[in-house]
Amino acid sequence: MDEPAGPGPEDVFADGRMAAVLSGLMRDTTASVGLVYLLIPGDRMLRLVLISGASREIAAPWVRIPVDAPVPVADAIKERRLVWLGGREEVAHRYPRIGMVLPYDFMLAATPIADATTVWGGVVMLWPMSHPPHLDAREHETLDAHCRLAARLLRRAADQDPPPPHPTSPIVVHPERPSQADPALAAAALDLAERLPVGCCSLDLDGKITFINTAGAELVDAGAAALLGRRPWEALLWLHDPAFEDRYRAAVVTRRATSFVAMSRPSRPLLFELYPDATGVSVLIIPRSAEATGHPAPAGDGAATDEVPAPAPDGPGARPSPVEAVGAAALYQLMHLAASLAEAAGVRDVVELVADQIVPSFGPDGLVLMSVDEGRLRIVGHRGYSQEFVDRFDGQPLTAPVADAQVLSTGVPAFFPTYEDLRRAHPDAPRYEGRHAWAFLPLVASGRPVGSLILSYRRPRPFPSAERALLTSLAGLIAQALARARLYDAEHSLARSLQTALLPHGLTPLPGLDVAARYLPAGHGMDIGGDFYDLVPATPTSVVAVIGDVQGHNTTAAALMGQVRTAVHAHATAGASPGDILARTNRLLGDLDADRFTSCLVAEIDLVRHRLRLASAGHPPPLLRRADGSAEVVETVPPGLLLGIAPDVEYRTTELPWEPGSVLALYTDGLVEAPGLDIGTSMADLAERLGVSRARDLEALADELTLHVKHGAHRTDDVALLLVRRPRQGPG
Repeated sequence: MDEPAGPGPEDVFADGRMAAVLSGLMRDTTASVGLVYLLIPGDRMLRLVLISGASREIAAPWVRIPVDAPVPVADAIKERRLVWLGGREEVAHRYPRIGMVLPYDFMLAATPIADATTVWGGVVMLWPMSHPPHLDAREHETLDAHCRLAARLLRRAADQDPPPPHPTSPIVVHPERPSQADPALAAAALDLAERLPVGCCSLDLDGKITFINTAGAELVDAGAAALLGRRPWEALLWLHDPAFEDRYRAAVVTRRATSFVAMSRPSRPLLFELYPDATGVSVLIIPRSAEATGHPAPAGDGAATDEVPAPAPDGPGARPSPVEAVGAAALYQLMHLAASLAEAAGVRDVVELVADQIVPSFGPDGLVLMSVDEGRLRIVGHRGYSQEFVDRFDGQPLTAPVADAQVLSTGVPAFFPTYEDLRRAHPDAPRYEGRHAWAFLPLVASGRPVGSLILSYRRPRPFPSAERALLTSLAGLIAQALARARLYDAEHSLARSLQTALLPHGLTPLPGLDVAARYLPAGHGMDIGGDFYDLVPATPTSVVAVIGDVQGHNTTAAALMGQVRTAVHAHATAGASPGDILARTNRLLGDLDADRFTSCLVAEIDLVRHRLRLASAGHPPPLLRRADGSAEVVETVPPGLLLGIAPDVEYRTTELPWEPGSVLALYTDGLVEAPGLDIGTSMADLAERLGVSRARDLEALADELTLHVKHGAHRTDDVALLLVRRPRQGPG
């Protein structure tokens, strides 16, 4: 496949080459919607950078996605495989959050953009239900080829110094259009539309009216000039019911014809028929009586039609009263945010979800999230403001005469539709870059103030009652999530402090040995683990290296880890063999009735006889690199039973030679376990990396062996690594 032409690898987004890849992929697979995500360097987020076949508003809940979020593209990247969903039921079963926000019939494929060493991001493609139930071999090959091409472009861009930044907001890739129509034909088409006895109009993918004929404008009782560039359900009060907007969303996502009935005035029902394609939606507007004349129903994929009754007028002969309804998109996005916040763990999770979801989904241009801390409001997250601006207001007391503090004291939200409204209430209120409207929302959970949420808008905003109710509900969800997150963080901090205190702060230099260790906590948002390691000078001529992993991820696991480490240390200094150390520690766990299991590996290094003695309690086997550079998984150490399962267990000690230049590697399973990977294969790969490494310094070797997990987006377990080397020349 030829790469799209361009002036240089650093311009893959600016010159449209990545957009050309997406367009080609959609053309060659006949997909209806395409999305491209990239991993954000130095962060655990996926960012939507390209979108085709749908609007930014529909994609808004997924503009930024945590790498461990339960969505198809994150799973595809994590497992480096294609994820296929064959319809609404499968979407709802495997990814219920998506099913809530897009409750329509479509097929979906998500696949990673990756090369041999790096996962750059992923692609999501949607097809209508007319597509066969599975991708065929040609489509698989096409997906693979385009993703490889995208990976090559991204690799070349990343190799620049400095690499180009990713787009900060999604770039809309418009489908390829046929050549410009002949002006005479365009005029004839316009004449045709004007002669029709029914209304017709065209919506772009954002739902905005780009054309409406005279009959259509008359049927909806509005002038064409007042409708162009606006969404029908926003311009026409009698279309404010969310069900009508939902029909448009269904047409765009499913590419199926659909319809609904609405009352433009009493006794005047109108049938709206929607016919979507890759560029927008064509709409026929037909007086309901026309259906009796035999006008055909829309015949899209499956010839399906959904008729949605309009709300009845207030009384006989009355025109419909202005309806303040929340749009379908806002309702779906509120449900999506609620589901996401329910899964958020710490405060950072909540802040990222709020900041990444609200700005694209609910329309503000700026957001500041504040948390109550010792009588002051601390800024914990923001979007649409400079850091210098928000820093000026960090730490304001709750008694300050400012809106964000006052709404907490009253518990009542404050809405300012214009700058003049804000100035009247707060003459000294700061204004950022000409913002014109503000919502100050108190965050109160269980009757206690948790923080404040400030939303700002570039244009005046009337804040009708329905929107105020929506934003108030939004604040309630955030308050509950923030309160839970603060409790989680407090417990997590306690457990982390306990574990840190129990781990060795440094390894004592020992004559005749080089040592290095690494401890990497689990990825962000995960609980604490019970991994531990130690290096114990047992006798004047021997050293005991130990590594282990206590079952569980909480303060109990951390406390038990400390007891196990202390027991191993005591038995090692008493001169017990590795097998006896494990047996005695196992009896201690039985006496403690800990109700938790622990894996442990003990290696005694005899500095005089130059031998290793090892014993294992269900722990991953060690690795040994010999002086000739060959490395292997030491399978000769019997795995033994985990500590804490049975009270009287014997553990066999195995002896190995300890040659000059040899390196012993002890590690926990977090270094070799990953979803979809066989642990035996992972251990063999780790041994191979140990063998081929040219790092002379043991610290550099430790960095090499942990590099793939240090920057891994999906690590869910702690990692401990202990390296011990006998120098080629040294004592003895």
